[in-house]
Amino acid sequence: MRKAVLLKVAIQSILKNKMRTFLTMLGIVIGVAAVIIMVAVGYGAQSTIAAQIGSLGTNMIVIMPGASTQGGVSQGAGTFNRLTLADAEKLRRESMLLAAVSPVVFTRAQAISAHGNWRTIINGVSTDYQLIRDWPTQSGVFFAESDVRGMRKVAVLGKTVADALYPDGDAVGQQIQIRDVPFTVIGVLTSKGQNAGGMDSDDVILVPYTTAESRLTGWSRVGQILASTYSAQDIPAAQEEIRGILRESHKLGAADDDDFTIRNQDELTEAAQSTTRVMTLLLAAIASISLLVGGIGIMNIMLVSVTERTREIGIRMAIGARGSDVLTQFLVESVAISMVGGFIGLLLGVGGAAVVGHFTGWNTVTPPGAVLIAVGFSAAVGVFFGFYPARQAASLNPIQALRYE
Repeated sequence: MRKAVLLKVAIQSILKNKMRTFLTMLGIVIGVAAVIIMVAVGYGAQSTIAAQIGSLGTNMIVIMPGASTQGGVSQGAGTFNRLTLADAEKLRRESMLLAAVSPVVFTRAQAISAHGNWRTIINGVSTDYQLIRDWPTQSGVFFAESDVRGMRKVAVLGKTVADALYPDGDAVGQQIQIRDVPFTVIGVLTSKGQNAGGMDSDDVILVPYTTAESRLTGWSRVGQILASTYSAQDIPAAQEEIRGILRESHKLGAADDDDFTIRNQDELTEAAQSTTRVMTLLLAAIASISLLVGGIGIMNIMLVSVTERTREIGIRMAIGARGSDVLTQFLVESVAISMVGGFIGLLLGVGGAAVVGHFTGWNTVTPPGAVLIAVGFSAAVGVFFGFYPARQAASLNPIQALRYE
């Protein structure tokens, strides 16, 4: 049987009972649409996390305090702090791979202005912090090296803090008070939004680390040290270089464990996205059950169709149609139903993902690979679940088929 005739006969058979065809197709439509929407939501979450971590800075390396052990039980990272300003200075002097280094002195305090007050995080940093975090000012300027050396009482506000303390005007040039210490606002940072942990990156005040140490905290330890490399390719080598410099600074022996922890953006991205990736696969697997149900529906209807058309099959075989022709015809019908349903489901899925993103505010991304897989899988469902009914039709005895009532 010629392909054109085969396709024509298959289409005529499908259109003969439009309502039944539509209901058969509905399972595939829902399955493909559900898979596309779930994958779009999952990939959107991954891209959002990647963007949030990317906003942390350029080629950034984070050096944090190490873990302490009490009674043989590790207390976790950050519980044993031996990081000092001297460590940051040593890294800046001796490193060959680091483009910038900044200590970070953490504290939390109430900031008071003439218009209100706001409790926020105060970070004492160096001028390199702006380069590491790739964080320009929206208005005003960042403090200079002379401000750090002179321990000047100048501050750069995050957007959230600036809006809270000065809702009606520009904060630059205004005075704020932090723990009874007056500071002059010299700049306001551009907005970065939420970070990967869901915290507001803009809820912060930056001051020179020398000022924070001498006027706000009095601590000789620093909460962390931030560094960045000249290129992303330098990060692994830079981490080893940092490890060697800090072990020397802390006078650690060959048998001693590191008393600090080094992380980079790739590790942060992978850690944050691993859970999202698993959830995406889980959601897609759950949605794929709809495709399975749709496939069973196709098999059921095709078996009914074989029974209804038994006499027709007998006539065709009696006038010369081979069993392979009948098999191919029923497979074409099954695949056609499945493919049309797949394309309709694809359109609904892409549109549904956009609607979900619009009403929830989530970022949704439909990867081309997911589109190809969903449509290809719908065709495979048509072949898999259509093969048995087609084989049943092809194996009919022509004489018995002609006598069938």
